Amino acid sequence: MATASVDRDKTEIPKFQKWLEKIKSITPIIKAAHADIDDQRCLTDNLLNKLHELGVFRFSLPQELNGGQFSPYQLSQVAEVLAKADASVGWCFGQGSGCAMSAAFLDPKTAKTIFGPKNSVLAWGAGIAGKAIKCDGGYMVSGTWQFASGSGHATWLGGHSKVFNSNGEPLLNTNGVQADRTALFQKVAATIHDDWHVIGLKGTRSESYTVTNLFVPEELTLDRENQDECRSQAPLYIFPTTLVYASCFSGVGLGIARGAVDDLIDVAKTKTQRSARSSMRESPVFQTKVAELEAQLSSARAYQQSVLSRVSCSVFRTNELLQNDRAEIRLATTYAINQATDVVEKVYKLAGSTAIFESRPFERRFRDMHAVSQQMQARQSHYETVGRYIMDLDSESVHM
Repeated sequence: MATASVDRDKTEIPKFQKWLEKIKSITPIIKAAHADIDDQRCLTDNLLNKLHELGVFRFSLPQELNGGQFSPYQLSQVAEVLAKADASVGWCFGQGSGCAMSAAFLDPKTAKTIFGPKNSVLAWGAGIAGKAIKCDGGYMVSGTWQFASGSGHATWLGGHSKVFNSNGEPLLNTNGVQADRTALFQKVAATIHDDWHVIGLKGTRSESYTVTNLFVPEELTLDRENQDECRSQAPLYIFPTTLVYASCFSGVGLGIARGAVDDLIDVAKTKTQRSARSSMRESPVFQTKVAELEAQLSSARAYQQSVLSRVSCSVFRTNELLQNDRAEIRLATTYAINQATDVVEKVYKLAGSTAIFESRPFERRFRDMHAVSQQMQARQSHYETVGRYIMDLDSESVHM
């Protein structure tokens, strides 16, 4: 098995690097769309065409669907590159990557129906907020879900729902717990609510949506965390979507912070602050601060990348994701997002009055970073969860 993994790496790494370089080549196009992305509160049609041409929203799909089937380590790097250019683009990629993994849990014919078209994108809201009543051939689904990032360009939506029998009683799974399923349906079947008016990540169009008594066939539903339903042998799908989100969204945070530091360095080369004796570039105080920022950001990224690389290689080699692997990813990604937030705050202050102008990139990165910091992947409570695992408290039951 180890030999097969090595052989796979020899072919997959060059393929991934080729795709990554193509993504880097369109970053000027992404940057040029900043104003339109914020004004329209979604990714522009021209930009979406470029992203679809490169297959960006197919990186986590099975290879049978012309997907990349890339590891969380690789997906995080893509999210970082995209977010450095535009946080909303990086975020939509990360959200779409987690959603697209559902293809591995569907019948191949059904998966092709949803993900076959070149412009196919699945988006869904957070949390199990719907109700699915079991009926002949499927479920009657009702619910309202929030935060469906990418809903502006999505072709399909999903709704995580608690399952009930036709008599209204909860339907229990084999563990005696109420079952839940994710129902997939075309976006046109849902009522979209225009409620994404926010300070950051404006272009993600993370709106809420509603369906009422919508019949969803059995084959268009899945339990995304039940490995018994997974139809693919690819190691990527051993990872729960929550950890893929953590990998991608921490990449988004690092990309925003990297862009902020680089912007600060560019400004410092020409700016002299009012009443200052020297330019920012020549100031020993500024030189010290920027070096500290570089160390802080680089350290957080090195930790995150090291963990994701090691765990990805291990899972792709052994086809097993250990509880310790989960804990490491959760800790490294949470730390990366919070350190990135701190870096962006420090950059904003160091940039002085320049940071408040919409014509400069600082206030936009500040807003985007603080929108990222409010998402569940950045919660401080993750430290407690991992800490309990480290101290052998609830080590087998802790959900990460």
